[in-house]
Amino acid sequence: MIHPSLFLRRAIVADAIFSGASAILLTLGAGELAPWLRLPEALLRETGLFLIAYAALVGWLGMRRAMPKPLVVVVIAGNAAWTLASIALLVSGWVNPNLLGEILVAMQAIAVGAFAELQYIGLRKSGGAIAA
Repeated sequence: MIHPSLFLRRAIVADAIFSGASAILLTLGAGELAPWLRLPEALLRETGLFLIAYAALVGWLGMRRAMPKPLVVVVIAGNAAWTLASIALLVSGWVNPNLLGEILVAMQAIAVGAFAELQYIGLRKSGGAIAA
């Protein structure tokens, strides 16, 4: 367990808020967004459903006085992997989004990558391990 810095706590909570908003938009609006972005409706909806669980986990983590360091590392690594996967999605040819879809995927990749970086900085600023 670590005592999270205020910087880490804010980065984790901001991630939870962004992910929660994205979860609602993608889960409930997949059918409307798919034609606008030329992305598969199932991809959008399933991403939203995943983000519901992710936002709940990260929100829970952000509210803890002490955070399990391995879980913080998993969140940071997961955000980095999400960023890389988003870029791979755009260059792989697996989907064929229009310009608006490409912009949306790229912007969320940048935001998630920024969360990973901010969380990493916050983790480094956090105090040492504390007793469980």
